[in-house]
Amino acid sequence: MATKLGEKIRSLRNLNGLTLEGLAKSAGLSKSYLWELENRESLKPSAEKLQSIAGILGVDVSFFLDDSVDQPLDDHKDKQFFRSYSKLEPEDKEQLRRILETFKKSS
Repeated sequence: MATKLGEKIRSLRNLNGLTLEGLAKSAGLSKSYLWELENRESLKPSAEKLQSIAGILGVDVSFFLDDSVDQPLDDHKDKQFFRSYSKLEPEDKEQLRRILETFKKSS
């Protein structure tokens, strides 16, 4: 029987149009391990593995750990966006800042 974590991973994977194999490859995991996460109760993934999955699916790890929500909140998406942003090269960050400025000017 799937856990809440497994259900969340499967749901987001499907929403993102990813197969088990596609998510596993992107996250650096085996397809069988990911299947186990989605379908079995016994596995407790490491923080590193969970962060890898969360990053691919565009949410913060906190979404997977919060059993009170079934769908990612904006906060879960925002935290992952900022985590991804912080890893960008300076010139890429500057490009995103310029893009953001164009949105400010048109509103």
